[in-house]
Amino acid sequence: MKSKKANKPVKPDVKPRMHVRNKHHNPYDFPTLITHVPELEPFVMEGRAGLQTIDFANATAIKLLNKAILKADYGVAYWDIPENFLCPPIPGRSDYLHHLADILRNSNYGKIPKGRNIKGLDIGVGANCIYPLLGHQLYGWQFIGSDIDAVAIANAQAIIDGNKGLESHISLRIQKKENHFFTDIIQQDEMVDFTMCNPPFHASEEEAAEANLRKVENLKGTKGAAVKRNFGGNKSELWCKGGEKQFVLDMIRESRQFSSNCYWFSTLISKQNNLKTVRKALEAIGVEQIITIPVGQGNKSSRIIAWSFLNQKAAAIWRNARWNSR
Repeated sequence: MKSKKANKPVKPDVKPRMHVRNKHHNPYDFPTLITHVPELEPFVMEGRAGLQTIDFANATAIKLLNKAILKADYGVAYWDIPENFLCPPIPGRSDYLHHLADILRNSNYGKIPKGRNIKGLDIGVGANCIYPLLGHQLYGWQFIGSDIDAVAIANAQAIIDGNKGLESHISLRIQKKENHFFTDIIQQDEMVDFTMCNPPFHASEEEAAEANLRKVENLKGTKGAAVKRNFGGNKSELWCKGGEKQFVLDMIRESRQFSSNCYWFSTLISKQNNLKTVRKALEAIGVEQIITIPVGQGNKSSRIIAWSFLNQKAAAIWRNARWNSR
């Protein structure tokens, strides 16, 4: 059954821009960042037009930059990740959250629902715990973070424990069933206002390595260089059987079982050619709404796809009970 209320897909030639509320439109203020994390200073150098920058092919420099941004702009006093785990670019992660806030706003009479009444689920929270950290600081939301990797969960918990007050806003849950997303994570009577996910993009370690090599070659202007993944990432973060398309299709199928537990499900879609297949899968299971939003930073472009099973009556009950009950 095709959803009559599904939004038209965004044309692929629409060039995305950073969200208007994103803090990171301007070049990084390195002198200020260095005051928060002095270890960053040796990695700062002069770039184009005399502006300060770092070597974005250097994993250590990126990690220190993230520490400084989180401390200076988001009040996160402690943040660290183990070697070889994903070190996410913060501007792009902030964008996803701002667009989710817009989706909630457009479902709530033009007002962004904020505060501890609003709960999100980050599927694949990772060792970095970045979405819950940013989402709580930006909008006061509560978060559940899930992951199949016990090391990632342990490190994310260390970040929470290292920042006073976060333990009452972010809870972590291990997903013991590798091919599931919501089962055993969302409890039977539990309600979450949105879910979010940055799925593994690649179908194999070899594919992930080749993609990273191309990215680093573009950054460094070299060919065939022996390099590490500049943003890190292990198996569960970067690749899975069937790649991004299969991962998202499996998530869509399982979301139907939790259709009354969540207002908006969402995920990033990195590859444009997967979008048509994903939309068809959503229409086939009879969702009430589909939203597609282009997102991007620099030369990288992606898209968010969000879906809801709630009809108008169920949506109004949800809004009035959870978002406007105070």
